[in-house]
Amino acid sequence: MTTFHRTIGAVLLAYLAGCASKSERSWLGAADAIAPGVEFYRSADETLVEGTGPIAVSLLKIDPAQAQVAVALSNDEVVDLEPLVDIAARRGAVAAVNGGYFNANGEPLGLLKVAGELVSDGTAAKGVVIVSNPPGARQMFVFDQLAAKMTLTFTADGQSWTVPIDGVDTTRERGRLMLYTPAYHADTDTAPTGTEWVLDGQPLHVTAMRPGVGRSRIPRHGAVLSYGGTTLPPALTALTEDVVVTMTTTWKSARGLPPETFESASDILAGAGLLRRDGIAVSDWKSEGLAVDAFTAARHPRTLVGIDRGGQVWLAAVDGRLPTYSVGMTFADLERLADRLQLTDALNLDGGGSTTMVVRGQIVNKPSDPLGARPVSDALIVVGRGRVE
Repeated sequence: MTTFHRTIGAVLLAYLAGCASKSERSWLGAADAIAPGVEFYRSADETLVEGTGPIAVSLLKIDPAQAQVAVALSNDEVVDLEPLVDIAARRGAVAAVNGGYFNANGEPLGLLKVAGELVSDGTAAKGVVIVSNPPGARQMFVFDQLAAKMTLTFTADGQSWTVPIDGVDTTRERGRLMLYTPAYHADTDTAPTGTEWVLDGQPLHVTAMRPGVGRSRIPRHGAVLSYGGTTLPPALTALTEDVVVTMTTTWKSARGLPPETFESASDILAGAGLLRRDGIAVSDWKSEGLAVDAFTAARHPRTLVGIDRGGQVWLAAVDGRLPTYSVGMTFADLERLADRLQLTDALNLDGGGSTTMVVRGQIVNKPSDPLGARPVSDALIVVGRGRVE
């Protein structure tokens, strides 16, 4: 190859790179570097949505080699709600978006694992993002449709018992057995109409049985089992003080991944609608129980987390329900956004009035709730590498 041809080739490559950069800027806008490995973008490109209407999208691009993403609970506990700004400030996060769905009292509605602890189970296989922190390596992200259920086993008076746990860190119901972890609250916040077993020590065992009391304090390194109702089933009648217990989690993965994937994960966050997995668009949400017309095909504010071909993490907050500013997105629109970002994996998180993004301590989008940014149960926060607790 002659010097002339090499020169022409270099010029052509530079031109094409410049065109690609210009094309990216034309819809994504200029990058605002807010921290090492963290960039903030805005887009108002109306070609992102089908039909007419303005659109406003706030985006974060995170390099896992320089920054980390983690799930954070409101007020560092499962129960209650907290503004996203306050969650980010308390955790020293440079940025954050709202996370999963929740009840009015702040209890998660889907599968949730935080800092290695399962704090909410889920019997329906919903879309999740699974975050792992291998020692000395960059964060790893896996997307799946996942369900989890816990089981209690113990032996008393020579007989072995296996009892399903009906819920983790959630409001107790009559005739059901719940497990409360230290992440829930200082105590179980239950009425004195059931029986509770305080678990602590190594091996984990019953240190106290408390019938008709409620609001048992949860040991820092233990848990509390709580049964709603005055008459215990035979298996729980056998559960007395000093009995050693074992609790196991059964995972059901749409991808068929081994249990070690989920056991070793630091965080697992459920959304509503896995959009794509391993580069393939997902369109079957039967296991997630999504209403196609009212939810997936309607325009709403949306929050999204995804991974692109280069392994970069993207967080997006799509404003909506504001006709003169931003109309929101359908799932088809989210797929179009995922295509633009070259995402191989993507998950729709809680949206609507919860959709919020915080950057440098400020809300950067326009939440649709008339009262302003809605307090949330949990969040995805962005911190410096090595800052995940």
